[in-house]
Amino acid sequence: MSTKRKSRFSPFWKQCFVTASVGSNIIGHGAVIGYPGILLPQLHLVDSAFKLDAASASWIASILGITQLVGSFISPPIMEKFGRRAAHFTATVPNLIGWFVITMATNFEVLFAGRILQGLSIGMLSPLRSVLIGEYSSPKNRGAFLTTVSLSQSFGIFFVHLIGSFLSWQQAALICSFFPFISIIMTIYSPESPSWLVTKGRHDECRRVFRWLRGDDEDDELEEMIEGRLMYEKAMIAASFNKKNNRLRKIVSTIKKKEFYKPIVLMMHAHVLVNFAGGTTMSAYSTMIIGVVMGPQVNANFWMIFLGAQRFVSNTLAVFAINKFKRRTMMFATGGLSIFAQFALAAYVYFKQQGTLPYDAVWIPILLINLKFFAVATGMLPLPSLEEKFSLWSIAA
Repeated sequence: MSTKRKSRFSPFWKQCFVTASVGSNIIGHGAVIGYPGILLPQLHLVDSAFKLDAASASWIASILGITQLVGSFISPPIMEKFGRRAAHFTATVPNLIGWFVITMATNFEVLFAGRILQGLSIGMLSPLRSVLIGEYSSPKNRGAFLTTVSLSQSFGIFFVHLIGSFLSWQQAALICSFFPFISIIMTIYSPESPSWLVTKGRHDECRRVFRWLRGDDEDDELEEMIEGRLMYEKAMIAASFNKKNNRLRKIVSTIKKKEFYKPIVLMMHAHVLVNFAGGTTMSAYSTMIIGVVMGPQVNANFWMIFLGAQRFVSNTLAVFAINKFKRRTMMFATGGLSIFAQFALAAYVYFKQQGTLPYDAVWIPILLINLKFFAVATGMLPLPSLEEKFSLWSIAA
């Protein structure tokens, strides 16, 4: 008679739960990215509680880039020493506090402080999110789960643009604070990563958590992971006896390994492509850009919401397409479409300003911007496949 207790939920649904805890946090970060799109226009209204000059408004939108960089260096030591759950808690709290600070802001300085906290939160989660999802999920589901990173962020951008078109910026900030709060609650009920447990020698706990997450059908991967870690530790002990521990030489040796530098080069290139494609810029300055490109006669708020919804739908399709098409094919196809749309938009705006367009109609910029958003949304598809390389490398290490 089997002594195993049958769970009410399948391993797939358990993986969905732990992935959703990360996804809820990323939705909140998407709202952070899209928030200037509804904040800045409202602060320019006559009855606004306080005003921002052009320089202050620019800082509110751009400070995320600086603080994300700082935050990305904070979480790796935490998740290595204290575990993935502790790092996830640490990355979520600043975003929650940031939303409350923004809600109570009555001047630029307080608003700026809230944005700094949120930027730190985004940066702290950036190296952590792919590790969490990669280590919690089965290989057969990992690609689709990792694609929900861009899906969740797109939904957050769309959501804040939607509610910000009907509510004040303070009310929108208060509602968005529920996303990191829900993430914290779900993280409390999520287990620690089995990959981190095995690095700490807690093999029995690792087996229990791994089987809770994956079931009994992937025991081969479990034992290979434990055996690989034991062999790695033995090799490190032997190396420490055979030669002096030269830390600088060890760092140089690690950097020279292709499994170290190739994923980093690929990820940097992919992130540069995404950012230069204009996805983050459009999120922060949606109404302003739409007004310039499409003309003052269009309803900028309507198109802001429409493009956000289109981005979300495109990301949803990408979740299902990731296992149907090769990553390189998707990258070249969407990258080519993005380049075409970018140059076409630039040419359209330039010749329109020069008054030399042979034909002009509002459907031309609408079509080009929609093509651009479609390319950006589906062009984020290669990023999860590249992040898988980091997940596998962290497990091996």
